[in-house]
Amino acid sequence: MTTAAPAAGSRDLPHPAPDEIRLESVLHALSDPMRLRIVRELAADGAELSCSHFDLPVTKSTTTHHFRVLRESGVVRQTYRGTAKLNGLRRGDLDDLFPGLLDTLLAAAERQAARLGG
Repeated sequence: MTTAAPAAGSRDLPHPAPDEIRLESVLHALSDPMRLRIVRELAADGAELSCSHFDLPVTKSTTTHHFRVLRESGVVRQTYRGTAKLNGLRRGDLDDLFPGLLDTLLAAAERQAARLGG
């Protein structure tokens, strides 16, 4: 089932339905260091976090681009609460579709960060 695009003027954002999430899109989204950093923070916190929570060393427009790639690939779900745009990891969908993938990638990213001192 396809998730419909939001109505004009709506603050709802389009997200892929679980059956539309593709492995290659998820891997592409997670191949960027900034996007992987966002996903690591979301996974560590376990809650929805606002875009302003993330202190990324890039411009606001680049940050917006990274969140859009994560949303369109099905890695995160973005919802508006008042004026804040909240981001939540779509762990359940990703674990159902690709069992063990997210945990493996997060563990590998953690090992790499430890090895590289970051």
